[in-house]
Amino acid sequence: MGVPSDVRRWLGLIAIALGVAIVVVDTTIVNVIVPSIIGDLGVDSAQAQWIQESYAIIFAALLLVVGRASDILGARRVFVTGVVVFGLSSLLAGVAADGTYLILARFIQGAGAALILPTSLALLNASFTGKARGQAFAVWGSTIGAAAALGPLLGGWLSEHVSWRWAFGVNIPLTLVILVGSFLFLDRSAPRGGKVDIIGAVLSVTGLGLLAFGLIEGRNYGWVTTSSPARIFGYSWSSRISPVLIAFVLAAALLMAFTLRQRALTRGARPDSALMDVRLFSIGSFRSGNIATLIIGVGEFGIVAVLPLWLQFTLNYSAVTAGLALVPIALGSFVASGASFGAAEKVSPLSLVRIGLALEAIGLAGLALLAATDNRFWHIGLVLFVYGVGVGFATAQVTNVVLVDIPELSSGQASGIQSTFRQLGSALGIAVLTTTFFSALSSTLNGRLLAAGTPPERAGDLSRAVTASAGAAIKGLARDPHTASAASAARDAMTHSLTICGVIATAFLLVGLVSTALIPTGPRDRDVEGATAQTQ
Repeated sequence: MGVPSDVRRWLGLIAIALGVAIVVVDTTIVNVIVPSIIGDLGVDSAQAQWIQESYAIIFAALLLVVGRASDILGARRVFVTGVVVFGLSSLLAGVAADGTYLILARFIQGAGAALILPTSLALLNASFTGKARGQAFAVWGSTIGAAAALGPLLGGWLSEHVSWRWAFGVNIPLTLVILVGSFLFLDRSAPRGGKVDIIGAVLSVTGLGLLAFGLIEGRNYGWVTTSSPARIFGYSWSSRISPVLIAFVLAAALLMAFTLRQRALTRGARPDSALMDVRLFSIGSFRSGNIATLIIGVGEFGIVAVLPLWLQFTLNYSAVTAGLALVPIALGSFVASGASFGAAEKVSPLSLVRIGLALEAIGLAGLALLAATDNRFWHIGLVLFVYGVGVGFATAQVTNVVLVDIPELSSGQASGIQSTFRQLGSALGIAVLTTTFFSALSSTLNGRLLAAGTPPERAGDLSRAVTASAGAAIKGLARDPHTASAASAARDAMTHSLTICGVIATAFLLVGLVSTALIPTGPRDRDVEGATAQTQ
């Protein structure tokens, strides 16, 4: 092509960043378009739930296997395969005639996403070194922060002005651009050979899938006992024991068996057949960095799951305006990316992580302090901008820190492990904050209605209606003079719930900040590098 190698690397980074963007956007965009899907396809509540959550479950389940596969087959090959799968499944989702086909397309789309995310990290880890490596991860991390914030805006605009189908359709031209960029500018990584531990793959995929299912569905089905009728893949769950509790027990058993098997394979005669080289956890930056990643994930993006509900049903924003209110997160992420370029030689990646976490905590603490039923748009934008700058620093550079000492031959599975920790942290954060938000909403609203003299049975009915609709019932209550006061109480209760969530998320981020003290800053353990390299 005649393009200088340095230029090729940065053009390849654009393809990688776009791949990451479509993966992250599709984790948030569907939350906004579900009402349009329900109206168009006539899906029931159970199907609507699976349209949203099937993607995240299969995504989390496959990350470990994909990481190892990228080491064996080559990161670019797996990345390109993921882009093709994602594009085709987006087409299937966009033309789906009913809920069943849309759920199937979302499962396939989640598989494509799992092929893209860890291999994007492996490609960056192999393509960039030194100062450029920190800059590349800054772009990668800022893309995640920006895409997570822009997903609701894009989904809201498309559902209001075009069609929910284009929320999936826009992926198709993007995948074509990514494919062209990948073939032109990403170096082909030669297959290194090896075997995938089939038994380990089954254990990890099933265990992680069940764990993700439990974290995502706990609030809907109940954590211990079944709190609402459950329909899973068309089957009714009649037991009093929640399917979530059973999922957690099975996940713990399967993941324990997976860990023991990987440990035995790694220390046995055929370490090259292990799906996960447990010796990677003897590298201090990798071990402690993943712990920090998990904790940070809990506090980092859980708030984005509840914030749009508050914006739409308490502040009465439209879906598009609520999406616009989240744009400062994206702007902050881009500012952090630019700042990272200049700071790469002066400030270590670990220091940038700590600065980012401090800014995220300040932003969310500000949101908790300022949240009110009459908030001005710029008040929210200011604190979310600070939060976005923090995301741009922390999300990018924590990955850089985790992978910095990993031998190149193990970069695929290390990226898969790190992506799994991030995804599970995010799922746990969403589970914690959404459960807290709706529990606080129900109890606070019920208490305020009783204090205002509402009969207990009526107060309970109103609280359940608001909570079950995630706040959407407030608009109807406000239109009726007889229930206008209940709508006002519901807005106050939602604001109080958001404040609690902001405090909890801030606390997790501060714990994550403290946990970074465990990450070593010295040179890597060369003995570990040599040992892992010999087994490939």
